[in-house]
Amino acid sequence: MNLRRDVFQAIADPTRRAILLLVAAQSMTAGAIAAKFDTARPTVSKHLQILTECELLEQEQNGREIYYHINAKKMKEVADFIEPFRQMWDDRFNKLESIMKKYKTK
Repeated sequence: MNLRRDVFQAIADPTRRAILLLVAAQSMTAGAIAAKFDTARPTVSKHLQILTECELLEQEQNGREIYYHINAKKMKEVADFIEPFRQMWDDRFNKLESIMKKYKTK
C-alpha cells in the first residue's frame, strides 16, 4: 500500500517538530538525532522517513553516514500557506485588544 504523506500531518507530531528544530540548526545523522530523544532508534527512523517523504527533510550521503537537513524550499511553502491565517488572527487579536482598551477606560 502506497501512502501519500501530508506535510501538515507530519508536523502535527511533536517529536517530528522537535526533529525539524534540531536539524534546522545543523545537519545531523540519524544516530545523532536519535540520541536527543528518549525513544527507540527505529521510532526516530520512522519519524525521519515520514519527514523525508514529505520533503521537509533531505538526505545527503557523506561517506558511510547519511546526514539529514532541512529542505528550506518546502518549509517556505508551508510558511507561505500559513501566513494568511497568521495575519487573520493577528488582525482579530488587534481588534479585540482595541475593544478591550475602550472598555478598560470606561
